[in-house]
Amino acid sequence: MISATYTIPGMRMRDHVVEVPLDWSAPDATITVFAREVVDPARDGEDLPCLLYLQGGPGGKGPRPTGTSGWLGQALETYRVILLDQRGTGRSSRVDGRVMSALSPREGADHLARFRADSIVADAEHLRTTVFGGRRWSTLGQSYGGFLTLTYLSRAPGGLSACYVAGGLPSLDPDAAEVYRRTYPRVAAKNDAFYRRYPHHVETTGRLADRLAAGDVLLPDGDTLTVRRLQSLGIDFGMKPGYERMHWLLDEVLDEVPDELPDKALPGGRGDLPETFLHQVLARSSYADNPLFAALQESIYGSGPGATAWAAERERARHPAFAEDARPLLFTGEMIYPWMFGEIRALRPFGPAVELLAERAAWPPLYDLDRLAANEVPVAAAVYFDDMYVDAGLQLDTAARVGNTQAWVTNEYEHDGIGDDRVFTRLTGLVRDLGGGITP
Repeated sequence: MISATYTIPGMRMRDHVVEVPLDWSAPDATITVFAREVVDPARDGEDLPCLLYLQGGPGGKGPRPTGTSGWLGQALETYRVILLDQRGTGRSSRVDGRVMSALSPREGADHLARFRADSIVADAEHLRTTVFGGRRWSTLGQSYGGFLTLTYLSRAPGGLSACYVAGGLPSLDPDAAEVYRRTYPRVAAKNDAFYRRYPHHVETTGRLADRLAAGDVLLPDGDTLTVRRLQSLGIDFGMKPGYERMHWLLDEVLDEVPDELPDKALPGGRGDLPETFLHQVLARSSYADNPLFAALQESIYGSGPGATAWAAERERARHPAFAEDARPLLFTGEMIYPWMFGEIRALRPFGPAVELLAERAAWPPLYDLDRLAANEVPVAAAVYFDDMYVDAGLQLDTAARVGNTQAWVTNEYEHDGIGDDRVFTRLTGLVRDLGGGITP
């Protein structure tokens, strides 16, 4: 169903809403899935191939474009671009605290388990066959979108013409513990780079952490700002401007963190820290816009027997440099910890269900190794050598095990390299130079 058609300068938009089963293995209850079709207005009448954009995440909604810059403008030269709101996000039967509060812990865990890659791929295939004519389409997977790509190639390769992946080839032997064993040293290296660039912030963060440890600092929504919540802002270090965003955030408190802790917090419970700083911290750490990112972060590695069992938390215990009282204070990365579901308002309703997910002993397999080894769909993947989130070594191992895959290894970009015009051009060029995608 087309719910709206409109034009943003340079882009003709069509909004599509379809009904799909909540559980594809038992299609009784249904949810809705939303996708936005984008096309160059001058080419709207042409029979263009489709490119499905698979957003990073997990729990990521499709982009809301305001112009034709970057990869989108390039893609519109030859494609109709499909921007999917993955189930549970954006306009696709969003899962938030209100939904989770109405479910028991067990019901909530079972509900969340239906929002993983296998279900997202089934939704995409339904869109392709019922809305977009059933022809093969290409995919562009950013970050977690690459995980979705490998599940798509495992389950429905007949729907794909070519696949482009930016910083997101998953390990074909999913193991959350191994992921975090590799991740913490890279995050520590990012911290070192940050402090080399801004050495005065060694003192800033130390004084700030001491102040937060004393208590009585509340964020604007009433949550307590703890040291570990401050540390979690390091998730931004994997993006190109992440160091600069952290610098300017800390710049707000540079001259206002007391050398000695106050005897008493200021009225209102905000302590003695600037309102602007507290509002920015809230915006960056509330998960209000994407709670599924936190709720499903470790579940994306659940495949076959074995519980994820709070792998990031267990591995952190092996790295005392990340302790809250260690100095210099180290920021953490793309790690989700059990304490977040008690300390962060938007995540509290998810806590009991996520605890059960962490204990789940078996998951449906995400990847078909034999089918991937025999894959004939052209795959071009950008592997960012210094990627803080997705280990380059694991990505290259996967590239070697998936048929018809070309890996372009580069240290020119961070995890958000897809924002650079050259990345999409390079990926499409790799496929084109070897004969192009599979035609319908």
